[in-house]
Amino acid sequence: MRKSSSTTVQELPGSAAYRPTPPPAWRPRTDPAPLLPDPEPFRVLGTDAAAAADPELLLRLYAQLVRGRRYNVQATALTKQGRLAVYPSSTGQEACEVAAALVLREQDWLFPSYRDTLAAVARGLDPVQALTLLRGDWHTGYDPYEHRIAPLCTPLATQLPHAVGLAHAARLKGDDVVALALVGDGGTSEGDFHEALNFAAVWRAPVVFLVQNNGFAISVPLAKQTAAPSLAHKAVGYGMPGRLVDGNDAPAVHQVLSEAMERARSGGGPTLVEAVTYRMDAHTNADDATRYRGDAEVEAWREHDPILLLERELTARGLLDDGHRRTVADGAEAMAARLRERMNADPVLDPMDLFAEVYAERTGRLAEQADLLRAELEASEETGDTGEGPRSPRGDEGDAR
Repeated sequence: MRKSSSTTVQELPGSAAYRPTPPPAWRPRTDPAPLLPDPEPFRVLGTDAAAAADPELLLRLYAQLVRGRRYNVQATALTKQGRLAVYPSSTGQEACEVAAALVLREQDWLFPSYRDTLAAVARGLDPVQALTLLRGDWHTGYDPYEHRIAPLCTPLATQLPHAVGLAHAARLKGDDVVALALVGDGGTSEGDFHEALNFAAVWRAPVVFLVQNNGFAISVPLAKQTAAPSLAHKAVGYGMPGRLVDGNDAPAVHQVLSEAMERARSGGGPTLVEAVTYRMDAHTNADDATRYRGDAEVEAWREHDPILLLERELTARGLLDDGHRRTVADGAEAMAARLRERMNADPVLDPMDLFAEVYAERTGRLAEQADLLRAELEASEETGDTGEGPRSPRGDEGDAR
């Protein structure tokens, strides 16, 4: 009997031996199971692992957390005094910022976002230089090559492909360099995030991605950005490990990042780390956070404050007493006082600095623009209309950018 037109290949005579299989290229290159993050964020504080934590590291983390909190508070106050144009506070996220800085070796590179000035300061950058961009005085405020800190990145996630490129180049040259790129949960919705992770995994670039999931992309909650089980799960689609960590547990963040950095340094390729944390302050001083979240939510997270969590552990182990606590607080206050004093001084700016450090070799178009501005400034001087006069953003830092 004639077969109908709906007959499949498997139903034709002799089809028993025909069992088509896709070519090998379809098969997974990597077993996905080891790449999956744990169901719950990794923790140290409040677990049995805390007893084995290095006391010296815990005390160093604590001092940096307290200093970082005071830095955030002071920088926020400077915006209210008109000394900063804008400040995206990282209050509540200090454990991520500090741990990121402390896991870096001298030769490694940090790629921060606009909210990561604290990470740059914890890496050793002068606080005034870290805030220069947010003051509106200079393109960056510091020399990236000197400090191995890329410029603070305001566009979401555009620093991630740069981190991959630097890390890949270092690997090709045989340099012992790892790039650590910081990004917020909102940045994971950008195409740059996808491109960076894809290239990093294919090239096995020595780069670590730290996503600080603070709950909101300005006013958009994470649930409206992704339906993934976690942001760390996204790593599997690119062929790299995903790690999920309590972002307010400083030693836990430090441990997870240290392991990821070592994996990258030894040729194991990139890692995506999601740190679950919370932004206690508004997105910036220009944001009204009460429009999209309630006070009860914020107060609940205050009980999970990174400083409070670490203080409890240190006190329980007899590593922190009132005297040590005061010493750390006094040091943080002295840092804030110096920052306040220097930021309150009017910097001297030179309008012609607009054209400095733009290109290695100035283009013809830029040279024309510079000549035009110079002519306008000279004309203003001749008429006596000099306004406030030339100023420089460098304060007492000489040629710091």
